[in-house]
Amino acid sequence: MGKTKVEVNNEKLRESSELLRALAHPLRIKILEFIDQNGSINVNKIYNTLKLEQSITSQHLRILRAVGLVETERQGKYIHYRLNYDKITHTLGTIDGFLEESKNIEAYSD
Repeated sequence: MGKTKVEVNNEKLRESSELLRALAHPLRIKILEFIDQNGSINVNKIYNTLKLEQSITSQHLRILRAVGLVETERQGKYIHYRLNYDKITHTLGTIDGFLEESKNIEAYSD
């Protein structure tokens, strides 16, 4: 049986690891769920409703924004956050594909 050559795209690997790291934090998942329930919401509503410190909320939103999971829109003096559903759908599809492929490899090696 021949060896399979695996090529790694370092940039995509870095982006993927940052995205998964952003999703790995329970508070960020809670923030994403809250935004999803409200459509578009400003940061004040997020931290007041979830009873978080403003600085902590802003830090987590910055991480979610950096990986493209949330988008922003300024309305007057407020910044409103909404989910980037295209990015989330793509991310979940990629994870599902990876898990499915892993199952196939595992079944093949048994």
